[in-house]
Amino acid sequence: MSCLKGGFSVSGAGEAIFKNRAQESFRVFSSIGTLQFKESNLNDFWRKSLDVSDRKSTSNLTINAPANYEPINAQPSVCIGKAQRWWEKSLQPNMLEINSAQELVDCLLIAGERLVILDFYSPGCGGCKALHPKICQLAEMNPDSIFLQVNFEQHKIMCRTLHVHVLPFFRFYRGADGRMCSFSCTNATITKFKDALAKHGTDRCSLGPAQGLNESELLALASNGLISKSSLPNPTENDNLESLALDETGAPFALARK
Repeated sequence: MSCLKGGFSVSGAGEAIFKNRAQESFRVFSSIGTLQFKESNLNDFWRKSLDVSDRKSTSNLTINAPANYEPINAQPSVCIGKAQRWWEKSLQPNMLEINSAQELVDCLLIAGERLVILDFYSPGCGGCKALHPKICQLAEMNPDSIFLQVNFEQHKIMCRTLHVHVLPFFRFYRGADGRMCSFSCTNATITKFKDALAKHGTDRCSLGPAQGLNESELLALASNGLISKSSLPNPTENDNLESLALDETGAPFALARK
């Protein structure tokens, strides 16, 4: 429970908007644990209906008037919302947050001929945060390219399996060529990113389906239980014959042949 200068007390809200239907709204915000009015003319609100939007919690929101005033007739209308985190700001339609290794594999395969850029970042990485606005600008300037964001903190096993050990880190994929390049860059070396975008973002037509992650990466992800075995490449007839020959000679199967 926090006290307000104007005489209200509010519980269950870190930030709330109080709106008189006949007047302009005023906002209550949290400052060092104390909620205060940004604007207040309390007499305008007594005995009148209020809209209350709690931006942080939808439960246990109560409003109490001071003892020398009659109670307010308040009807809360809840609006769910939260402050955007830096990696969620300025996102473009061609920017997608990856939620699993399987989603990453699938996105690379269905991208076709479009250039795909994997953006590995961490919420606590200062370099990632500083670079994010420029990456969003480049995504806006290149609407035909796909930018996939991978949160290192949420997908540590996947990132380490893909040998991502420094942030911010980027990988470029395109069609049947698979991975085109990979590198780390910061604001100071953003030219590296722009050059790769210009080089690999030009129109082209490659033969064959999109390759996505290479076979060793897929096998490593599958061995860690991060993707389905159905995502592994199907062995060719020659591969089957080679595996059979190895089996007959007593040599162990390679992981790729299992």
